[in-house]
Amino acid sequence: MEITPIAYFKSPLTSKFGLPRQSGVVEELRGVVELCPDYRQAEALRGLADFDYLWLVWGFSANVAAKKRATVRPPRLGGNRHVGVFATRSSFRPNNLGLSSVRILHVGEGRIEVAGADLMDGTPIYDIKPYVAFTDCHPEARCGFVDANQWATLPVSVPERLRDALPADDWAAVERLLAQDPRPHYHADPERIYGMPFGRYDIHFRVGEGGVEVTGIEVADGGPG
Repeated sequence: MEITPIAYFKSPLTSKFGLPRQSGVVEELRGVVELCPDYRQAEALRGLADFDYLWLVWGFSANVAAKKRATVRPPRLGGNRHVGVFATRSSFRPNNLGLSSVRILHVGEGRIEVAGADLMDGTPIYDIKPYVAFTDCHPEARCGFVDANQWATLPVSVPERLRDALPADDWAAVERLLAQDPRPHYHADPERIYGMPFGRYDIHFRVGEGGVEVTGIEVADGGPG
């Protein structure tokens, strides 16, 4: 079977670094599903505005050339335990396909504004399906190793001198993203400064015992923030 994108995702997150580890984790994060010209018809989205959530079937486009294995090491397990790839939501999958549930904010002509996605900018989308609670929601379901290994978020501090660099809504998304600790699981240097691309900015931060500290913002054109 050969599949082609029906849409592409627009997001302020332009790299894998900083992406939420699951959809719905950062509800403040906004994005847009932009339909390809062949599917940019009002009829294709008729009725979708009557739903609150939808499923996106998409491609891990940044992992196409990565080697695939039968087991992976989930970040939730500290990156030091192997689990079968089909018992995880790892991005290193045989067919590079992802599945995310996102909240619908607005349905327009050829585009859908959503919240809570875990897709980077430019991600190809292969299908869109409405979320239906009576079949898709299973609140009593067991969730394997996830149940026994809750993800702890970190406190985030932002100097007041940097608050005016971004709108309040963007800061809300950035702080929730940083609270998830986007560093690779094997990094533990409290003095190391990381950069997380967000829109036209690069958010600089470090992680110590007290949590995440934003240290600066660099504008995409190279100017200091």
